[in-house]
Amino acid sequence: MAAWPSRRSARVAEAALGAGAPPRDRRPASLPLAFGCAILGAVLLVAILGPALLPHDPLTQQIAARNAPPDAVHWLGRDHLGRDILARLLEGTRISLGVALGTTLLALLLGAGLGLAAEASGRVPAFIVFGAFDMVRALPSILLALTLMVALGTGTGPLMLALGIAYAPHLGAVARAAWRRETAAGYVAAARVLGASRLETLWRHVAPNMAGVLVTQAAIIMPRAITTESVLSFFGLGVSPETPSWGRMIAGATRFAEAAPHAVAAPVAALCLVTVGFALLGDGLRLRLDPLRRRRA
Repeated sequence: MAAWPSRRSARVAEAALGAGAPPRDRRPASLPLAFGCAILGAVLLVAILGPALLPHDPLTQQIAARNAPPDAVHWLGRDHLGRDILARLLEGTRISLGVALGTTLLALLLGAGLGLAAEASGRVPAFIVFGAFDMVRALPSILLALTLMVALGTGTGPLMLALGIAYAPHLGAVARAAWRRETAAGYVAAARVLGASRLETLWRHVAPNMAGVLVTQAAIIMPRAITTESVLSFFGLGVSPETPSWGRMIAGATRFAEAAPHAVAAPVAALCLVTVGFALLGDGLRLRLDPLRRRRA
């Protein structure tokens, strides 16, 4: 008569059976997602309500109080022209977030949308579209955006167009890799056997499984767009000179960094905070939308 296995033997057998299984990502998906949403939600709320609540105009100058330190009335002090830094920071938050959102949507439309449509249409359209993407990717994104801004001029609209074109090839390459990975799966072959067209397969079967990858890349593109806008505005090629963006604030305050370090610290801290928020949001969405992680859970 065989003896019943002991508890220790059962644990050893269970460990042996799980040794060959793929490792499970045990990090909670809700933790970085919650922190990212909290940071970006607070920034968005302040950007929407802040300028309406503050009594100061971000464009009003008072030369007699230039580079004044923070006080009870002006919480973050004044810049080199006597303008309220907090009011300009909040107004610049609206501009930076708008540029990031517009740039990302345009890059998704031009890169992922056009790339997936070309891959689903056949080899010739894919060759033409991704050949153009490769030509654009030959230049670094910042250099390409700088060249386009010189040709298009300054302003929020030309800035979003230049950054969208600069980041579109990256999203197109990501979308093509995800498309080829998904189309090699068995469910796509089964859908084609049942008579589904390539475009129908893309829309109904492949696109939902690619959402996590594209959302993660979009969360990566947004802080890059904000940083690039700050760099271009620092060199005078971003938004118009009268617009209080973070890049314009940093560019104007660096000349007086020793006398007024608070004028540089405020926009730099805001830029770092938003970048961390987008990074946490992208990581949390990647963990939440990954279909392989959901299967292992």
